[in-house]
Amino acid sequence: MVPRKLSLLLAILLLALPVFGQQQAATKPKPRVIVLGVNGMELDMIRPLLLKGQMPNLASVIERGAYGKLRTVSAPNCPRVYSTLFTSTNPEENGVTGFVCRGHHCQHEHAQGRAVWSMLSKGGVTVGMANVPATFPVMPVNGYMISGMLTRGKNCEDGVLCAPKLSEVMGGDAVYPKSMQTELLKNVGDFYIDCERMPAAGDLKGHETELIDKWLGKVQLIREQQTKLFDYLLTEHPTEFTFLAQSCEDRVGHWLYPITPFNVGYNPSVNNVRLDAFPNQYIAFDKVLGSILKHVDETHI
Repeated sequence: MVPRKLSLLLAILLLALPVFGQQQAATKPKPRVIVLGVNGMELDMIRPLLLKGQMPNLASVIERGAYGKLRTVSAPNCPRVYSTLFTSTNPEENGVTGFVCRGHHCQHEHAQGRAVWSMLSKGGVTVGMANVPATFPVMPVNGYMISGMLTRGKNCEDGVLCAPKLSEVMGGDAVYPKSMQTELLKNVGDFYIDCERMPAAGDLKGHETELIDKWLGKVQLIREQQTKLFDYLLTEHPTEFTFLAQSCEDRVGHWLYPITPFNVGYNPSVNNVRLDAFPNQYIAFDKVLGSILKHVDETHI
């Protein structure tokens, strides 16, 4: 984990209960609840950006809602935190204790019966999920599910430090229902499932600036692909409960967190290249949030 991270996610609950008259007039009903998870988002980092007016969409949500620092689980990582969020149980109880469980990659199928998507689906609530960590292979829901971090595929056998394109997924399904994959490839494109890690310091040596800039460019490309995916799903497949997640901010934080020389892991040839890279990820995320908010009834945020 990057030092000082409070949690591997910031859950922004956007209660989007559409006004009845608006719902009748619209060609498609709007989603009723949207949850957006952002891996590695740190309140101490975003506070100055909010004060400077650089995250207007998040500022508007905070102004009309509530916010605060979250207490996380011990030894936090994506699977542990998300499984706790989904099941209201601790990792030792739900079985998702890290990236590897009992010799295999941990997935939320371990907690399938108690996961929120299972309970909602059984209760007749429509569910939509996209890019949520540790949901590969995807599981049946009363709606759709598109996997996120830990999806395996071509040249990405573990799914932890890499991410395949949708067409390159191997070892399981990345989309439920499976027939939806053809639709996504046609209308959204062959998007990357998740952001991959930055090249190691040894691979960067002598070309740090060039390769880091190239990698950050790919991170932005993936964020744009995810934004297009989210917009398409919210437009064409609105559900009563929608959970979307992003991990690009976390990936940048792991390797370009603006740590100071006295911190463990400080590498001046890497950490001094793009000091604004980590804060800039939040500014870029705010634009993603703005795209999502277009699908939300503002009077019920």
